[in-house]
Amino acid sequence: MIDHVLVPVDGSEQSNAALVYAVELVPDATITLLHVVDPVSEMDDPSTTDGQYTAAQRQTAEQVFEHTRARLDDEDVTVETAIETGSPWREIVDYATEHDVDHVVMGSHGRDGATRLLLGSVAEVVVRRSPVPVTVVGQESVSEIDR
Repeated sequence: MIDHVLVPVDGSEQSNAALVYAVELVPDATITLLHVVDPVSEMDDPSTTDGQYTAAQRQTAEQVFEHTRARLDDEDVTVETAIETGSPWREIVDYATEHDVDHVVMGSHGRDGATRLLLGSVAEVVVRRSPVPVTVVGQESVSEIDR
């Protein structure tokens, strides 16, 4: 039985599609929206200093949560939120492990281009390391990958 679903969100179409799928998959489950602030990205933006990037990303996370909750107003679903800071795949796996999550539903995209080649796809690593089943959702398709 699936009682707790983790849905990593970043405001992208893919994460929105994952949320819609999670609500359809288990409408009675508690859904936790997780936004991960990646401090490595701060190094890519020289205009930020002393945690400004992380603070701005936490504010962005709150806006994503607000927008996401608004999309769920017509649904009778229990939604919780969490913000973690660190490597996205690691924070997702750790959260699933430490919070009795039964299933992870996540979007298929994240990093792309050279960054993806160097670091790998977040969804791919989560699928390989998750202690619970993971469903990866694209904008137009859904593929279930269970461990």
